[in-house]
Amino acid sequence: MNYRVYAFLSLAVLWISCENAKSKVDIPSPKKAAYASDTLQLSREALYDKVLGALVGSAIGDAMGASTEMWHRKDIQLKYGYLTDITPVVRPQSPEGSWAHNLMAGATTDDTRWKYLTTKYFSEYRTELTPKNFASFIVDYYQSQTEKLGDDGIAVAPDTLDNRIEKIDWIKEWARVALAYSKSPEEYRIAQSRFYGGEMSCAGQLYTPMFGLVTNTPDGAYRIAYDHALFDIGYGKDIAALVSAMTHMALRTQNMDSILKVATFVDPFGYQDSRLVGRISYSIAENSIKNVLAIRQEVLVDSPITKDSILFKIPEGFPEHKNEWVRQERVYQLLEKDERAIAFHAAEIWQILITGMQFGKGDFEKTIQFIVNYGRDNDTVAALAGMILGAREGYSNLPDPQKKKVLQVNKENLGIDLEALAQELIANIKQ
Repeated sequence: MNYRVYAFLSLAVLWISCENAKSKVDIPSPKKAAYASDTLQLSREALYDKVLGALVGSAIGDAMGASTEMWHRKDIQLKYGYLTDITPVVRPQSPEGSWAHNLMAGATTDDTRWKYLTTKYFSEYRTELTPKNFASFIVDYYQSQTEKLGDDGIAVAPDTLDNRIEKIDWIKEWARVALAYSKSPEEYRIAQSRFYGGEMSCAGQLYTPMFGLVTNTPDGAYRIAYDHALFDIGYGKDIAALVSAMTHMALRTQNMDSILKVATFVDPFGYQDSRLVGRISYSIAENSIKNVLAIRQEVLVDSPITKDSILFKIPEGFPEHKNEWVRQERVYQLLEKDERAIAFHAAEIWQILITGMQFGKGDFEKTIQFIVNYGRDNDTVAALAGMILGAREGYSNLPDPQKKKVLQVNKENLGIDLEALAQELIANIKQ
């Protein structure tokens, strides 16, 4: 046999052998474990206490922030000192705020109205919670409000007309997107991109935590909330889904690390796989936690810090030692550096939420006070924190005067019976 032919055949045999060898060798890839078990192990009584705790906790946060929504923290200190309780909602009525001027302490805003509306969606569609049905539900609600404009007597009752127009103003931005969603992908894309000026608003976070109450796993809570985040863009959808998963985790555990680490372990759509950027919501959460931990590690020299210091002046009513106020003000200053163009930007809401929950160490009152006294869109952030921590603590462990106040005022003055809503939610939960 020719030498060259022999050499060629030998190389061919070797190549084939290597190919066969390569096809037989593989290093297994890691399997992603579920963050929690497949079922939620709670008695009906315990689940009701936690669901009611979530609704009332959210309402407490909403009510505490309602009087100072969008304020700067220095303005809050000038008028109230340090807020530790619910105050009267001394502000003009508005579509997103309260629907009447100057309401009594305990009144809430659109954050609580969205919890009410979402509960009604659950009841109407029960086992058919889909984006399409959610869009239809929003459109139907909007149309029901517009039809009331034609009721008899409106022409001679301007106040009634104003009231009904305000309710339409509240929902019309949402209805525009929901209606486009039901028509075509192109119309939906355009409507979604112009929602509230095209900014990455925190739309979904007003209602997606509710899905965490009616699902069985953190992953399931994330997925269904993500599907229903019709009004969010970019990583705002990821954040809207994460607050749902966090709410669900709060039903399961008292461990704050497990609740705060949802953004680390729950990522069914692979945001973390983004090349160069990674997962923005995760980075924000991690940096927020690290900032709080770093400031708590600082050694403060007591003597130079006085009550008269301009930089660290302690607001009247602050319930802790002055060094704790220095730490809190330092955290506030870090948050302020990252303020977005609008206070209800999804990332800003998320950043303040994680920072507040880390700073408060799971304590309901300390966390809500931290958030409300920072200002910005404080009623929305406090409502989120209140829902998560309320689900963790249960209604029975929430601060007594505050929970009774929001129950009474929301029922008697706003027509929102939170206890009835909790019962309605429980009826829609399958265990």
